[in-house]
This record gives sequence, C-alpha cells and structure tokens, in this order.
Amino acid sequence: MSADTRFGSGASFDLQPGAGSFDFRALVPRFEPENLKSNMALYAVVLKWAQRKEAAPAQIALAWLLAQKPWIVPIPGTTKIAHMEQNVGAASITFSAAELQEINSDIASVEIHGARLPKEEEHVVGADTPPKQ
Repeated sequence: MSADTRFGSGASFDLQPGAGSFDFRALVPRFEPENLKSNMALYAVVLKWAQRKEAAPAQIALAWLLAQKPWIVPIPGTTKIAHMEQNVGAASITFSAAELQEINSDIASVEIHGARLPKEEEHVVGADTPPKQ
C-alpha cells in the first residue's frame, strides 16, 4: 500500500447475489486520496514495528490488539488460507510493557484524517449495542 493506492478492486464484497461486488474501502473517507496521504504515517508506524519484530504488518496490527486487554479479540476476515495462517501467527508476537508504551506513543503521534466510516454508515455502528450501565 502507498499514498497512491486507489481502492475499487481487490478486496470485494458481494452484498446480494447477482448485485455485483465492490471494495468497501473505496467509500471510506480515511482512504480518500487526500486523507490516505496523511494516514500513511500510521502505516509507517506499523511497518517500523513489523521490521523490528520480523513480522508482517497485519501480524503487528493483530498482536497489538491482542496486547490491549484480555477480552479484546480481533476478528480478521480473509478468503485466503495463507492470510489466515499469517493471522494465526500474530498470537506468537508479544510486546513488553516498554514496547507497548513505545508503540502506543508512536500511534498517538499520528493524526488520523477522514472519518472511520461513510456518513451513511455511521448511524448503524453500535446501534444494537446496549448502553453502558
């Protein structure tokens, strides 16, 4: 992935049989060309840690999630066995307390540009989640 990446083909989703497929990332504001250029700074953090841990970037992302809290369980989706095997390998990557502090600091230094979801989708996220008591 680079700042020049354009989404629209590749990872695609079939919403309804016969309706064709599309790449949802093409609709996500964070992946719009002007935002993607800025957000590549986060990818650079992940790449730095991938090199440091001798792992794939996806493994670093999953390992970081696993290290946050014991009840956080990432659910990566894939249609390729090789990606599934790579994802499973993330469970063997660990971060020391100092490394977690460092990676969290690296992440916090990046200003993310663009909304997480298209406006049309924001209202459905968490819609079925009961309020905290």
